[in-house]
Amino acid sequence: MSQTSNETDAPLRESMDYDVVIVGAGPSGLSAAIRLKQLDPSLEVVVLEKGSEVGAHILSGAVLDPIGLDRLIPDWKEKSAPIKTAVTEDHFLFLTDKRSVRIPNWPMPKLMSNHGNYIVSMGNLCRWLAEQAEELGVEIFPGMAASELVMEGDRVAGVVAGEFGREADGSIGANYEAGMELRGKYVLLGEGVRGSLSKVVMEKFNLSDGLDPQKFGLGMKEIWEIDPAKHKEGTVQHTMGWPLGSNAGGGSFLYHIENNQVYVGFVVHLNYKNPYLSPYMEFQRFKHHPVVADLLEGGKRVAYGARAISEGGLQSLPKLTFPGGALLGCSAGMVNVPRIKGNHNAMLSGIAAAEAAAVAISEGREGDELSDYEIAVRDGDIGDDLKKVRNVKPLWAKWGALASTVLGGFDMWTNFLFGLSVFGTLKHGENDAQAIGEAKDYAEITYPKPDGILSFDRLTNVSFAATNHEESQPCHLKLADPSVPITVNLAKYAEPAQRYCPAGVYEVVEKAGVPEFVINFQNCVHCKTCDIKDPSQNITWTTPQGGDGPNYPNM
Repeated sequence: MSQTSNETDAPLRESMDYDVVIVGAGPSGLSAAIRLKQLDPSLEVVVLEKGSEVGAHILSGAVLDPIGLDRLIPDWKEKSAPIKTAVTEDHFLFLTDKRSVRIPNWPMPKLMSNHGNYIVSMGNLCRWLAEQAEELGVEIFPGMAASELVMEGDRVAGVVAGEFGREADGSIGANYEAGMELRGKYVLLGEGVRGSLSKVVMEKFNLSDGLDPQKFGLGMKEIWEIDPAKHKEGTVQHTMGWPLGSNAGGGSFLYHIENNQVYVGFVVHLNYKNPYLSPYMEFQRFKHHPVVADLLEGGKRVAYGARAISEGGLQSLPKLTFPGGALLGCSAGMVNVPRIKGNHNAMLSGIAAAEAAAVAISEGREGDELSDYEIAVRDGDIGDDLKKVRNVKPLWAKWGALASTVLGGFDMWTNFLFGLSVFGTLKHGENDAQAIGEAKDYAEITYPKPDGILSFDRLTNVSFAATNHEESQPCHLKLADPSVPITVNLAKYAEPAQRYCPAGVYEVVEKAGVPEFVINFQNCVHCKTCDIKDPSQNITWTTPQGGDGPNYPNM
């Protein structure tokens, strides 16, 4: 252990050296840690997690394709992994405002089937994976937010983590702790969607040059305990159509997990144009559809959360390696959009990165690029998975839900049967921030008031995310120009941050007749939507101090 400082005016920090430093105790980071120790038990591996515990910031649907877990821990059943609910029924519905139409399963490509998959809590699965990692000797530090990179020349040599005690104005407080520099021969970033350090690395090393912009969705989820008479353990149901219609792409999921619980989720693609649209209120409205309302009647919501989803797929997958490290899983964007699955690819990416890093270290290398990892992802199961579905998202964006179901299904079939597409590889076009239109071109949307039974206001629901931020710290939502929300976004776009945030973080309030932009960062559930959808790209999401944010149970 030594004392170092990354900058001349930075506080003096202690430094710890490892073979591999992993940021993020999600499925990709934990898979990488476990695989490293499987390959070489002598490797020193550390995993940093910004949540108060492993799983506290994990939110996913989730129906898990076990391909990654089978490869990582083949005897996971014997080791009592928290995976109990096999998918038994698989339903697809198209909704109108009052009715539903069942879409038959038989015309769908085989890859869309959930046979052999499991409904899981990824939060609980990550907690279990952390136990497996620690048994192998991996060090896991929860509550340690990695806030900046440590550079040595042109390579990433580590991260700074565990800084606490700055005052609201950024100054050093009485109980300040400078944190530590955790240095590694390689640094693996498994932060999830729109990770703050991953974003810095992509910009610094131009990892997305020449590629389509990454596309995103906003996923919102509630856990409900329902009437046992209505519960059908193992049932998976997806819908599209109402209430979004032509306003936005997206859809819903209803997953019947054990203990009479149902995961109720709603996804809105963030390329929507109408600045008056509220993804959160669309979710609340959805639950009043007769199909959903009948299921939930007599039940109670027990948890809520939200998270952005990477949807760009193959066209937006950046270069995965940089000097000294690599991007894992959703930090790069490996979600299969029509399957609504990314956890399997996250785990596979962690395994592949670990294998490349272990070989490099065994050869006496460090700080270079893990080119074998890039090849393994693009030419292996992950690349194959994303290639088959690469046109579904652009088709949806151009033609809407119904047409994309037909055209996308046809395209997936030709890819599955013949390994080719009549469309080639379609482009995504503009990023999601550029997609939003000006308020003058759209009518304001009036949403029904939540009834407190099936639907809830944002602040009430946020209380079920158990989110907490130390209020004396600096706001982790940074404005490049504090005047922009009022002078630009309010004037041109009716300041959509008031509506796209699913946690009520942003408000425009009148003070003495003058509008003022207010950031209630204490409410933040770390979904990153503001960093993505702000039309002026004026908001940057950064990590608050470690341990802050949501405390999800079995999300």
